[in-house]
Amino acid sequence: MSSVRGRQGLAGWLFLSPALIGLGVFMVAPIALALWVSFRDWSGLTPLADSAPAGAANYQDLLTHTGVVRGDFAKSLRNNLYYVLGVVPAQTFLALLLAIAVNAKLLRGRTFFRTAFYFPSVTSSIAVAFIFVFLFSPAGVVNTVLSALVPGKISLVWLDDSDGLIHLLLKTVGVDSPPAALRHEFLDLSWWDWLSGPSVALTSVMMLATWTTTGTFMLMFLAGLQNIPEEIEEAAAVDGASRRQLFWRIRLPMLKPTLFLVVTLGLIGTWQVFDQVYAMTSGGPQKTTLTPAYLVYREGFQNSAMGRAAAIAFIVFVIILIFTGLQRLVLRKER
Repeated sequence: MSSVRGRQGLAGWLFLSPALIGLGVFMVAPIALALWVSFRDWSGLTPLADSAPAGAANYQDLLTHTGVVRGDFAKSLRNNLYYVLGVVPAQTFLALLLAIAVNAKLLRGRTFFRTAFYFPSVTSSIAVAFIFVFLFSPAGVVNTVLSALVPGKISLVWLDDSDGLIHLLLKTVGVDSPPAALRHEFLDLSWWDWLSGPSVALTSVMMLATWTTTGTFMLMFLAGLQNIPEEIEEAAAVDGASRRQLFWRIRLPMLKPTLFLVVTLGLIGTWQVFDQVYAMTSGGPQKTTLTPAYLVYREGFQNSAMGRAAAIAFIVFVIILIFTGLQRLVLRKER
């Protein structure tokens, strides 16, 4: 019996070995190498073996040493934090709303609507980004529609406006300078700047990201809705449950695993945003759309500081783990 189990175990490891080797070669090894590079002084233009040890200097430049490097890193964290807070709730809510709509039995042409809502997710992100550049240009469709809806001429320069939305809102009530308590700095950035809100340019990028990702998450919610047994909903309806009670007491609790997956993937994706920023703003204006992923590209390939770029990547990795753990605590299943 033990010999049979031994042979079965060996066969199991043999079947798993291709996947394990692939994970080791293409995931574990590159991550370990990148971690090692984050403690080196390497330009990326010379052999890695010729790089010099840097200790924790790359991390110190980002976290402890005052200067442009730490200031840019702080701006990228601020921008990405607002990006996460804006995109993740929006795409999650819209995806759930669309999933409920296309799952309705009375809806005609459900296949068409599912395809139409999902289509932006499979379109090239760079192509969509260029389309949004034209849409948000001073003479683009967005300004044309706003001019038609609001009296007076409106010509907003969306992708070149660095003003934060919170600062703009405060200006409408007469607050245009920071109070003394918000003039103190954290990571070379004043608290007034930390609380600026997403810039108008970053808000445009957030609209693009929400539009292109909602379709994918809609399909995930749709799969979750279709996995809910009809008998449970029918029993709740027989007991007199209203549509609101059916959603809050039956559907939403049973969608918790799907909700956890959607929010987790949304967090990971929003902390890795690069292509839209690269195509639409290149980190501008005034670095208000600079993100850690774009900063990795800039430091590694433009400034020839691969060690610092790897350090940024690992700090973002830790941030993603923290956010994922926090939302895991919030969405954990009731015991």
